[in-house]
Amino acid sequence: MGEHLFGMDTGLLGYGNMRLPRIEGRLDYATIDKMIDTFLAAGFKYFDTCYTYEAAEQALGDRLVKRYPRHQYQINTKLTLLWSPKIEDMQRMFEESLRRLSTDYIDFYFLHALNATTMVQAEEWGAWDFIKRLKDKGQVKHIGFSMHDSPEVLDTILTRHPETELVLLQINYLDWDDPKTRSRELYETARRHNVPISVMEPCKGGWLASEASEAGKLLKAANPDVSAASLAFRFVAELEGIHSILSGMGSLFEVEDNIKTLRDPEPLSAEEHKLIKQAVEIINANPRIPCTDCLYCLPHCPKKIFIPEALKIYNNHMIHDDLGSLRHLNFILGVVGSEPKECTMCGACEKVCPQKIEISGYMEKMRALL
Repeated sequence: MGEHLFGMDTGLLGYGNMRLPRIEGRLDYATIDKMIDTFLAAGFKYFDTCYTYEAAEQALGDRLVKRYPRHQYQINTKLTLLWSPKIEDMQRMFEESLRRLSTDYIDFYFLHALNATTMVQAEEWGAWDFIKRLKDKGQVKHIGFSMHDSPEVLDTILTRHPETELVLLQINYLDWDDPKTRSRELYETARRHNVPISVMEPCKGGWLASEASEAGKLLKAANPDVSAASLAFRFVAELEGIHSILSGMGSLFEVEDNIKTLRDPEPLSAEEHKLIKQAVEIINANPRIPCTDCLYCLPHCPKKIFIPEALKIYNNHMIHDDLGSLRHLNFILGVVGSEPKECTMCGACEKVCPQKIEISGYMEKMRALL
């Protein structure tokens, strides 16, 4: 494991800050405090966030940095090129992250969600030189990037930038041999370049943690004492070169379950590997939209459609053929933003979707149904 690579034994479990608990739309700070306290008490020390998750950065600053000595943990945040900023915004975004996080340095500063397009933008803007200058000044300890694209793009970036110290990739057993996501090849590419890997979406946005699904019921029936999520984490934990496995934890139960799994992860048995393969077959046999609720699409929709919720609604319709619920939930979408019928098919959301979902096509299908 790569826990000792960067001057601190952070443990294998990373605290992802994308799905923090809320009460009536507001962050539940009392629960967040308990989650952070439990996480740190168990010996885990790696926290991951991003400039685009404003509330999450602020929450880490208020509930972690202001409550614990800064040298006791490490923070990763990211500079995004996705939201169409200007070159001069890079310094502003970095300073804003420092302010939100209530700190004067960042342990890991990443270029966020690089792909074939933003990879070129990063070169043209001198983004790599920018984060290297921050490192030279001591404002950043380590640099790297996250990405959602092909192994070929990953290979290009790592070849051009051997200064990369850590890379954040989407790896889980559902995507491992998926011809679109190609997680196995992404992993093998990073290993070939000898770059440590931080893993995001080990449970595919919660898909692999569900015990109510057909696949989840299969896994739970085989071993009632083991959570479906723990199998997903242990699959990733078996891989060499893994620095951290991020979990976007939304409850104290999830923190405790993940600690139990990753404090001293057991290798999957041959029978568990067979079960996972069966779960993949079951999931792939059912129609589904692979949305992980990352929210990258939302700032780009000119009609303010709450796209992740719309896709969740359509997923439910495909699985259960429930047009009544589809109509009811579509009404709710109209209350909080715009209905799918307002979609202009501009494709702006699709350009930034990490899962490469043909969102406009699903909006058109929903419009026809409704």
